[in-house]
Amino acid sequence: MEKNAERPLILVTNDDGVMAPGIAALIQVAAQLGDVIVVAPDKPQSGMGHAITINSTLRINHHKIDLPAEVYSTSGTPVDCVKLAIKKILPRKPDLVLSGINHGSNSSINVIYSGTMSAAIEGCLEGLPSIGFSLCDYSIEADFTMAQHFALKIAKQVLENGLPNGVCLNVNFPKIAIEECKGTMVCRQATANYEEEFDERTDPHGRKYYWLTGVFKNYDNGTDTDEWALANNFVSIVPIQYDLTAHHTIAQLNTWKF
Repeated sequence: MEKNAERPLILVTNDDGVMAPGIAALIQVAAQLGDVIVVAPDKPQSGMGHAITINSTLRINHHKIDLPAEVYSTSGTPVDCVKLAIKKILPRKPDLVLSGINHGSNSSINVIYSGTMSAAIEGCLEGLPSIGFSLCDYSIEADFTMAQHFALKIAKQVLENGLPNGVCLNVNFPKIAIEECKGTMVCRQATANYEEEFDERTDPHGRKYYWLTGVFKNYDNGTDTDEWALANNFVSIVPIQYDLTAHHTIAQLNTWKF
């Protein structure tokens, strides 16, 4: 990988919003590796997936925050943030895109819905080395010490070695103390899903409304998955790609009579 003579430029974003503790933790990591510019949503955008804003305007605000970074927020989604950063805010394309640290897991099927990971995938679409980080702790008071320790190591390796075209990393940290962590594990996405229900309620006007609820179910017994890694005190690292083609099915479909 050809090294940039300049200090690396790192874009940091997330889906929990520009004021989330997790992004502050990630900024502290990124600042050890390069110059940091933050472009993040101005409000929580969890579960937005790869949504973009096409039917309303987008706005950008600059923030004066006591962090080692230049900080902007936008009114858009996490993917909007990456697009605006690259096209309108950054002085050049960044050397690395970091998304997170998300409050809550983005392992297994969660990657499909995650705004955190979609921001990383958008960076990947732009040909940029990109990583999404998530901690399996939804608390606003979550301890990011262990996550920061390993995020620094992983980000440094990606800066030094790059990633294959079309590939980014989905990194999840178990909710444990740093001394309990057994290290990192490169693994595959577990086969899992949610058993979902809609809780039906009635508002004061007699109109029905619904809350989505569900229980996460892991159907995968493999010991090479992100769910296994997290359950056994490893940091899970899953290489993911935006090419959704089921390549192994092409030959079979070509035998069909359409």
